[in-house]
Amino acid sequence: MDLVKIKISRVDSQNGTVPLPQYMTELSSGLDLFASISKDIVLNPGERKLVSTGIALSIPPGYEAQIRPRSGLALNNGITLLNAPGTIDADYRGEIGLILINHGEKPFVIKRGERLAQMVICKVFRADFQEEETLDVTARNSGGFGHTGK
Repeated sequence: MDLVKIKISRVDSQNGTVPLPQYMTELSSGLDLFASISKDIVLNPGERKLVSTGIALSIPPGYEAQIRPRSGLALNNGITLLNAPGTIDADYRGEIGLILINHGEKPFVIKRGERLAQMVICKVFRADFQEEETLDVTARNSGGFGHTGK
């Protein structure tokens, strides 16, 4: 696998006890992100909250970080991210926050150091648009939104 150097900074003075993002298995594509909070947060059904990770990144040009939900939290508790995937651009230097929502039926308690999301580092391609009067025709053409049936 290719490696890209990402600079990271702890922005929470108490964050020394919260792990930095980490791959949980040898072939994981996503790094787990941890809650960097001073006290438990209760996320009630239907409620959304911004949860701190306590970190900021310096991502090199040509890359982005995508923030994605954790499947186990979604399946077992109905916890997911509202803006999934979230994008961390190469020029953003602020703290990474997670917009969590509880789609479950019970309150969910977020504890300090809990794994809440995963981050995938991706190569970015810039678009160079070329305006045309018409586009090439395909078998699908403009079909969308369930046009192939159930």
